[in-house]
Amino acid sequence: MVENMSPARDTVAFFNYTELHNRPRSFASLSPSLGELLKRVGDVRREAAGDGNETPVHQVLDMNGKSLEPRSLPFVLSFNNLTYSVKVRRKISFSSVFQRGNTLGGSPADKTVVDGSLFTKTKTLLNNISGEAREGEIMAVLGASGSGKSTLIDALANRIAKGSLKGTVTLNSEVLESRLLKVISAYVMQDDLLFPMLTVEETLMFSAEFRLPRTLSKSKKKLRVQALIDQLGLRNAAKTIIGDEGHRGVSGGERRRVSIGIDIIHDPIILFLDEPTSGLDSTSAFMVVKVLQRIAQSGSIVVMSVHQPSYRILGLLDRLLFLSRGQTVYSGSPANLPQYFAEFGHPIPENENRTEFALDRIRELEGSPEGTKNLVEFHKSWQSMQNISKSESDHQSISLKEAISASISRGKLVSGATNNDASPNSMVPTFANPFWIEMAVLSKRSVLNSRRMPELFGIRLGAVLVTGFILATMFWQLDNSPKGVQERLGFFAFAMSTTFYTCADALPVFLQERYIFMRETAYNAYRRSSYVLSHSLVALPALIFLSLAFAATTFWAVGLDGGISGFLFYFLIIFAAFWAGSSFVTFLSGVVPHVMLGYTIVVAILAYFLLFSGFFITRKRIPDYWIWFHYLSLVKYPYEAVLQNEFDNPAKCFVRGVQIFDNTPLGLVPTAMKLKLLENLSNTLGMKITRSTCLTTGSDILQQQAVMDLSKWNCLLVTVAWGFLFRILFYFSLLIGSKNKRR
Repeated sequence: MVENMSPARDTVAFFNYTELHNRPRSFASLSPSLGELLKRVGDVRREAAGDGNETPVHQVLDMNGKSLEPRSLPFVLSFNNLTYSVKVRRKISFSSVFQRGNTLGGSPADKTVVDGSLFTKTKTLLNNISGEAREGEIMAVLGASGSGKSTLIDALANRIAKGSLKGTVTLNSEVLESRLLKVISAYVMQDDLLFPMLTVEETLMFSAEFRLPRTLSKSKKKLRVQALIDQLGLRNAAKTIIGDEGHRGVSGGERRRVSIGIDIIHDPIILFLDEPTSGLDSTSAFMVVKVLQRIAQSGSIVVMSVHQPSYRILGLLDRLLFLSRGQTVYSGSPANLPQYFAEFGHPIPENENRTEFALDRIRELEGSPEGTKNLVEFHKSWQSMQNISKSESDHQSISLKEAISASISRGKLVSGATNNDASPNSMVPTFANPFWIEMAVLSKRSVLNSRRMPELFGIRLGAVLVTGFILATMFWQLDNSPKGVQERLGFFAFAMSTTFYTCADALPVFLQERYIFMRETAYNAYRRSSYVLSHSLVALPALIFLSLAFAATTFWAVGLDGGISGFLFYFLIIFAAFWAGSSFVTFLSGVVPHVMLGYTIVVAILAYFLLFSGFFITRKRIPDYWIWFHYLSLVKYPYEAVLQNEFDNPAKCFVRGVQIFDNTPLGLVPTAMKLKLLENLSNTLGMKITRSTCLTTGSDILQQQAVMDLSKWNCLLVTVAWGFLFRILFYFSLLIGSKNKRR
């Protein structure tokens, strides 16, 4: 097994930090890719096993003497004049009514263009930001809170809606299309969005199964995961669960590295990170950035935002971009930072952290009357001088098609990429796997999560059994009297509504996974349709078990009619009700973003469904202006189905002779008087009515309840159809509501 071959792991020179640290920056593009790493690991392990016939994991270039000569950088990510503005509410004051058009603050970045309304203004978050990031390098975006760091990362990662962002983002001078960027890049969010009950190894393995193509064997995927675990420095935590507030797991730094690992499993060309060091101690933060340096030197462009890097982290960065309220105040190498501020008239003391000094100076300028206007203007002139001096010596990047081809040949873009197509877009597939593979992996992950938390299903099963037990003992062995009829109606109404209410626990399931789902689908880990289908399939076994438990607990205890066939239909309609209720709650979880708000809406709507189901007021008595809600009620169809299942026997009698006076004031008179009244009634009607004469059958009860418009099987089909409809609506809610882009 891969896990037991630690000597081979120890021989991989790539994971030696000293070798990486000493690698010349000018040859960063020639450093080994992760595909080459896998080949080296495989070679060493095959030599240890005496097997030299296995094919390499990826095709790699022959690194001969000529390939070590300096050449042009394969990938250059350039961004020019990026501008992004949003509308915000204005604070209304008496003076603002007479001073419309005033600006806030002193710097140009503080300017807000006031709309024609008194209530809104346009705030500029990015103002003509330009720069570039190159393969083999880490570009860090720095600035105070609110300076626009995360906004710039979102702009480069195509996480701002089309039309809202002005300017261009190009890779090797070619405009990046959204589809191509999703496949060749990865985005690591600031929050660690992971499943708490999965281990580090399982988390990375599931990511590998999503992002790596099915043409790659299971053993090679495991090899890729093991190599990545070593690269991230997670070997000691590989078998530890991620953990959360209630379960002890990995440390904060290890969680952050796992978050990075799941997004680089397919070895992307561009990696975006939003403050990957926030919330970590200095040692953990340094280890995270050191991992990012390894990723960059393996042939990737790394762009990250960072709040305030330490001295050690600064030594790992290649390019810095300082922002102040949406404008660039410095762009260049960390080594040029002292010269820059010295020429600006604020030299950096020798023993002081350069980035801390720069950030403190920028904050001081932001608080001054003129703001950072002078620093912004100085940066423009200083940058133009730097560009003139570098214009003759700069390397020209190769075309995007050639660069992607070269990267694929060196083992980059593991997700099924090819290097023989005409255009860059056709070189990489939109999704690494077909939808049935995605469904299988998603289902496997959901089942594993459920097995790690059996108490969730146990509580739900307990609630169903307790409810069934209470109903069974409350309505124990109902008789066939008029009172028994009313009690049956009450039992059916409560039982059917209970099946829907117990489905409300499905509400937080997707709400907890929402941001994980958005992160995974934002860069095409799997299709949204695959998630909806797997979510539905995984829910079915639990619903079947709950339905069987409830039906078995109540059917014979209450004394319902129909025998085995009646029980089977009773079980089917309860299962259909669980299915429709679960689908309805799942759909709401895709629309409502908060758990408490979702519970409020679910309880209210289910109460309305019960009100219009036909139990409290029959269909014929519902006002015309509310009849439409009666047909939308999810409780209506299973309620009418169980009524027909119970009362569709025309030979079964529920009111005989003197029982006609039950539930009336005459029910209290003596039996002899009732027989006398019955005799007088017979004489009046001209028909003989005795003590045993059947006056009301099951069909009569169905007519009284006005439930004959659909047969019981049609009611079953309609209930199942409601479930499918809400699953389809859930899919569209994911399609529309999970764009994960700023507007």
